[in-house]
Amino acid sequence: MVKFTSVVFVFGTVVAAVLLQSAAAKTVHVVGDSMGWTVPVDASAYENWAASKKFMVGDILTFNFVTGAHGVLQVSKESYDSCSASNPIGDPITTGPINITLSNSGNHYYICDFSMHCQFGQKLTITVLSALLFCAVPSFAE
Repeated sequence: MVKFTSVVFVFGTVVAAVLLQSAAAKTVHVVGDSMGWTVPVDASAYENWAASKKFMVGDILTFNFVTGAHGVLQVSKESYDSCSASNPIGDPITTGPINITLSNSGNHYYICDFSMHCQFGQKLTITVLSALLFCAVPSFAE
């Protein structure tokens, strides 16, 4: 009976922790902060911006830009590296500002598909971490 009670307690604690994690407020990241989503003066501006952030599943990216002046396109790493819009992941977004919810973990790549904006540094790569908690469940000896 003690073993069963202990297992139920551990299971209940894990479930409560997961529920608390999922109920926690998600972070809204304004891409580029006050600079917004534009052709940066420094080509590494978005790389530097992302390096200081922690992105989790459920967080939101806000791309602030003027409609008709810029766009947001999620692409593969290869397309990101070559600044190519030929194999997009999803549809191009040309109406700003836009909020994108980070729905899965892994590397995410975004470019501006207007003119030469990507080649001038208007591109963003982030690593999104899973919001799941991993808990070690102790074994209970009889």
